[in-house]
Amino acid sequence: MNKVFLIIWREYFERIRKKSFILMSILGPILIAGGFALMIWLTNADKTNQKIQVIDASFAFSKLPDNDFIKFYYPDVNLKEAINQFYKTDFTCILYVPYNIAQGGKTSVQLYYKKSPGFATTQYMKDVMEKKLYEFKLAANNIDPSVIKNARQSINFINWEVPETGEISNKSDVVVYIGIACGVLIFIFLTVYGAQVMRSVMEEKTSRIVEIIISSVRPFQLMIGKIVGVALVGITQFLIWIVLSSILTTLVTTTLLKSVTDDYNKNKQQVETIFKQGSNLAPKDLEKIQSNEEAIKALEAIKKINFPIVVTFFLVYFLAGYLFYSALFAAIGSAVDSEADTQQFMLPVMLPLMISYVMAIMAAQNPDGKIAFWGSLIPFSSPILMLVRLPNGVPSWQIAVSLSLLILGFIFTVWLAGRIYRTGILMYGKKVTWKEIIKWVTYKA
Repeated sequence: MNKVFLIIWREYFERIRKKSFILMSILGPILIAGGFALMIWLTNADKTNQKIQVIDASFAFSKLPDNDFIKFYYPDVNLKEAINQFYKTDFTCILYVPYNIAQGGKTSVQLYYKKSPGFATTQYMKDVMEKKLYEFKLAANNIDPSVIKNARQSINFINWEVPETGEISNKSDVVVYIGIACGVLIFIFLTVYGAQVMRSVMEEKTSRIVEIIISSVRPFQLMIGKIVGVALVGITQFLIWIVLSSILTTLVTTTLLKSVTDDYNKNKQQVETIFKQGSNLAPKDLEKIQSNEEAIKALEAIKKINFPIVVTFFLVYFLAGYLFYSALFAAIGSAVDSEADTQQFMLPVMLPLMISYVMAIMAAQNPDGKIAFWGSLIPFSSPILMLVRLPNGVPSWQIAVSLSLLILGFIFTVWLAGRIYRTGILMYGKKVTWKEIIKWVTYKA
């Protein structure tokens, strides 16, 4: 056993001292927080102040509503004069509406600009103009737009789960995204660290160092040492990512999302007020509540997720799933002499992982469906699918069955890989076939 610990120690410290490990341990959280910050920045970067000069030949688009970054102006000039004087004014764009657009004409609205106004500006103008044109056509046919507006009412679904305990809780789509993120992370970790075990075995085999090593230890001990050593590297890196990502993400949210977090409690109180005052609320206040409702529900759903439990089970399923698959990766590494020869043996190992990834997307939409249920129990897919289901809540007995089957599964794959490893590790210069690998498994010790 001391020899196994020495191998684990060697594999672990040899890898964590590498520049690539240190670099990725630091860059990983920075990329995660940076990606989060980039999404927030891109959302607001497009919203630069715009002064739009409107030339409306149709007379259907008077008084287009302004917003925080777009202002509309209606000077008494024609299009030619506006273009000639464009750079002598502080207008950023000229919006020209042809005369026949309100009569169903196919002529497009034209936008002239000094610098591209961006997607947010053009989309806002498109939305308000379509609404204005809709109201104009109704009025032209003596139809009161307010009657149509009041007749149309959106229906908002709030999903409430009623468990046997009777403690009702609502669900948000954000839980689905967290589940998918967990499944994707576990998929990446299993493939990356499983491949590291395979390459490590191949490197020692092709350099003939393994011949010296197995003179002191048994092949099975060497394989177990490598698998556990790389597993500890993965856990170490994951824990570093959790700590640094939490710190950096908190900094990002408190700076870039300060206004959102400051309004959270206020918006929550407004949502509660609607049930008490109902129609007594001013339309402006009611619209504000409705516009913030989804954000509030998402934040409340995130707060209700037990992240310590999710992180704990992530580590448990990563370790169990890694042991399940890494043994097979180690067996592949021992059976071949070069990375080019691994392709024919990689498919049977990678295929269940890829199928699990596809199943995870379906399971995220229906976490209690048959695909999610059986996929979270079968050892080949449970490390990914159970992580997708966990944020939504999973009965304890299903977790217990899933982990028990996964543990039995990795015991079997370690035994199977050990049978292949003991022969393949000393096999050189020969193209290995599936038939020969089956023979290695059936060899008597």
